[in-house]
Amino acid sequence: MKKLLSLLAVCLLSLSVSAETLKEGVHYEVIGEKATSTPEIKEFFSYYCPHCFTYEPLAKRLSAKADNGNFKFEKSHVDFLRAAGPDIQFMLTKALVAGDRLNKPEISDAIFQYIHKNRSVFTSEKDVRQIFIANGVSGEEFEKTFNSFGVKAQAKNMKKLQDEYASKRILTGVPTFVVNGKYKILSKGFNARTYGELFDQIESAALELVKKK
Repeated sequence: MKKLLSLLAVCLLSLSVSAETLKEGVHYEVIGEKATSTPEIKEFFSYYCPHCFTYEPLAKRLSAKADNGNFKFEKSHVDFLRAAGPDIQFMLTKALVAGDRLNKPEISDAIFQYIHKNRSVFTSEKDVRQIFIANGVSGEEFEKTFNSFGVKAQAKNMKKLQDEYASKRILTGVPTFVVNGKYKILSKGFNARTYGELFDQIESAALELVKKK
């Protein structure tokens, strides 16, 4: 009987999520006139943000859907939190990019763990280097990638977009999800009792919005 009730609850939840009509101004807002040429979902986040750490399961779900879909999912690290100086936060932006280029998604997980589970503090590039080495990247490979022109350029582009969105009051906190460069998801607009329900609803909204131009 308990199993039956649990199954029924899951079914009802699924129906409520899929049946909910997305409403502009409630679930999302339009932040631009033109959509990106390639469908995308971008998450603005910070490794220092505890909410961003909580949202990681959702980010991974969207990333997995992107791998099997016709859109891309990208994480974009910000540097405006007060937990560390902007130079240290920009260093972690480079670490995110370097980890992606080395196809080491576990690097990002390790950085979150370092801050929120281990309660450790990043003070220099040496700390980031140790994270990479602990996850199977040689010191030489780390230095070559981390200090490459490509990594620096991509990190600067993330900073540029962050500043642009912040100046327009589009980016006022993290995590923030932007779809196709045109739609910003409004997490507060969803009616959810748990993070699990909220993630289901945001995922559903993002996958619907990514189809829009």
